[in-house]
Amino acid sequence: MHEEIDREVAGIRCRQVLERLSDYLDGDLPPEEVARIEAHLRGCDRCERFGGELGAVVTALRRELGGPEGLDADVEARLAARLHAEI
Repeated sequence: MHEEIDREVAGIRCRQVLERLSDYLDGDLPPEEVARIEAHLRGCDRCERFGGELGAVVTALRRELGGPEGLDADVEARLAARLHAEI
């Protein structure tokens, strides 16, 4: 990546932030890594803009698609019985 594009801000490079952005948005990173990424985003206008746009898209998709639907109670009971029988 070109040096101007892959800036180091707050001890982490743009490339490293982009590699972890999905996990960051999903809340799958340890607190110390979240803090590093957030410090980088505050100091890097490019990553802040891209991360904000990506975050807005992810939020909109989650809102539109919603979570997975639960199983019908009868289906869940049959599945649990079948799994128990397999063990």
